[in-house]
This record gives sequence, C-alpha cells and structure tokens, in this order.
Amino acid sequence: MKKIYLILLVFAGLLTVFNACQPKKSTSYKALIVTGQNNHYWKSSSPILQQLLEQTGLFTADIAKSPEKGGDMNSFNPDFSKYNVIVIDYNGESWSEKTKSAFVEYVKNGGGVVSYHAGDNSFPEWKEYNEMIGLGGWGDRTEKDGPYIYFKHDSLITDSSAGRGGNHGKRHEFEIRNRNTEHPITKGLPQRWVHGTDELYAQLRGPGKNMEIIASAYSDTAQNGTGRDEPILMTISYGKGRIFHSTLGHPDEDGGPALQCVGFITTFQRGAEWAATGNVTQKIPYDFPTAAGSSYRPDFKELTLQEDLAKIAQYDISKSTKYFTDLQSRIRHEAKTAAEFQQFEKQLIKVLESKEATDDGKRLLLREISWMGSELSIPIIHELAKSESLKDAAEYALARLQPTK
Repeated sequence: MKKIYLILLVFAGLLTVFNACQPKKSTSYKALIVTGQNNHYWKSSSPILQQLLEQTGLFTADIAKSPEKGGDMNSFNPDFSKYNVIVIDYNGESWSEKTKSAFVEYVKNGGGVVSYHAGDNSFPEWKEYNEMIGLGGWGDRTEKDGPYIYFKHDSLITDSSAGRGGNHGKRHEFEIRNRNTEHPITKGLPQRWVHGTDELYAQLRGPGKNMEIIASAYSDTAQNGTGRDEPILMTISYGKGRIFHSTLGHPDEDGGPALQCVGFITTFQRGAEWAATGNVTQKIPYDFPTAAGSSYRPDFKELTLQEDLAKIAQYDISKSTKYFTDLQSRIRHEAKTAAEFQQFEKQLIKVLESKEATDDGKRLLLREISWMGSELSIPIIHELAKSESLKDAAEYALARLQPTK
C-alpha cells in the first residue's frame, strides 16, 4: 500500500505539466435532481446523477427530496426557476397543483428537463407532463394515453392499437443505434454501440408531440422483448423548453452496471447540457463503447492518466491488463499530433525510469512505446536492455524504433 502511495505521489508531480495543457471547464449552470419517491433505488441513483453532472465541470447540482409516500405533498415546492435544468428521478405520488403549475411555467419559459429512466413512469394523469416526456410507460397507461411509437424496417411507426403502456424483458447488454448523427447530443458518437446491462424499455406510448427519437435499440424476443426497434433516447420541445428523455440507467442498490456504462454516463451528461443550453461542448470520451462491446466505469468517473500509470507501474502478470488497455485507448483517442504523442511518451518514460515500477509493468509500456515512441525513448530502452528480465522486450522496442537502414 505504501509503495502504491509513493508511486501516486511521484506521478502526481510528473503529470502537472501534462494536465496543465488540458482544457478546463468552469461551472456555469445549475441543476436540480427531483427525487424522494420511486419504485427504483433513488437513494443510490440521485447521488450518482449529481456526481455525473458535477464532474463535467459545467454544473452544480442540488437534490430536492419529496415527502415519503403518504406525506404532505403540499409541502413540496421546489423553486424550479433557480435552475437551468431539472432532472426527474421520481416516480411517485402526484405533486400539488401549485408545484405542477410552477413546473409547467418553468418549462414553457425555456427551462430544461431530463427525464431519467423511471421518470417516464410518473404522472400518467398529468396531460402537460406526458406532452413533455413524449412517451411513458406503466401507471395504467393504455391506448387512451397515445400510440406506441417505434421503428420497423427503418420506418417510424405510429401504432394506435390497444394494449398496455410500458414493458421490458430481461436485463442484458444491448446495441443502441444512433438515429440522428447530427444532433448535438449524439454527434460524434458511434453509429452503433453496446450499452451495459440494463432494462430495455419497450411499448412506451404517449402523445409524441414535437418529439424526435435520436437513438433506438432492438428489443430482442430472445430476451422477452417486442421484436422491434424501441425508442431509447428522445428530445422533445415544449413551449420554449427542451426535454431530453433517456430510458437508460436502471439503478441497483449500489448503482449497478447500467449506471456504470460509459454510454449512459456520456449521453446523460451531454443530454443535460443540451437541455440546459441547446448546445453540447463536451468531448466524446476515449472509453466510449463501440459496436464491439460495452465499456464500464465502476466508480462512475473516467480514470485519469495518473491512475492508469500508477496501476501499470505496479502490474504483475497474474493480474488484469485493464489499466494498460485503458491507457492504449486514451493514447489512440487523444493523441493526434507528434507533440501530443510526445506528451504521453514522456510520461511512459518516467515509469520506465522508475526503480519502483515492476518489470511486468515495464514490459507492457515497452510494447506500447515501441509503436508510438521516438528518439526520446532510446536511452532508457538501451538501459533496460541490460536487464536479463527486460532484455527481450527492450530489444523488440528498439528494433521497431530503430529499424535497420
């Protein structure tokens, strides 16, 4: 433990210059997460959503908790007007008429809203709310509440047939398809990407006014699904307000894989910024999932280069190469110019020079530096080639960096 702590201290100093070159965002928007009643673990989800908003550097986020079920809902009167975006992590008893009226006015006048997961289960009887979220489920919703809306053979279907509103099959990983590659929320995302284990909401129905489905997912019958492409991410306009509706993110008591998925985290953060401002300034993270597989953040935050290097420095061959894989993805995503590659190279060299780093960790870095390194790396690699345990890896790197003329 002491050894890892020392490594972290060393790399903290080494990365000061590197991190100073990275763009910083300043907080300028206020978010309110409305919660307190839900058929899901709101006590875990709301703090996680707060963390995700604040780690963008764009938001400060408050949490407003309603009274418990059966309590006096007349006492629940958040001042929505103080906020740029309201996140609905709520599925419970109806708000008072005063609170509902204040919320409608807030949105009509340009307030932003994010409907998160079971937020679209709420308030089946509230006409304005259902227009804001576009589609909803459960709460005894049926054809009286609006049609089913989904894709079939890439055609958008409005289906007014009778039936329940809201369903989902088994929790599983599933592929999400980007339906609008130019929308600020989805621009730059892969056309298709695999979302972490989650509920795939289906058979949602509602008015669907002023709504665009920006991403969908196939609800596989093998997972007790509907056999059609269901709406997953939606945007809705209501008055001057913008609403981002995400069906993703089923929370477990400890958060769980749906909230840990980088796809959920990224679309939630980008959706909140769009709802607040109409624009998205956040970059697509290097660890965003692809069609080849999902990507998770166990602590709901992006690993830093400092954390990757400290873990790699302590690597032994019996352990997972997770941090090395993360480093590879980071370099391939973030380094585009010779100068940017060299910034990474300098950090790798420091690990190779460290007497505290393991030989297993150095072998991994020699492999990486062999393709992206430069003359800067040659002296330390020559030095490592004198070590019997590192000789093969060092000579391999030298052969790639100094090909025979």
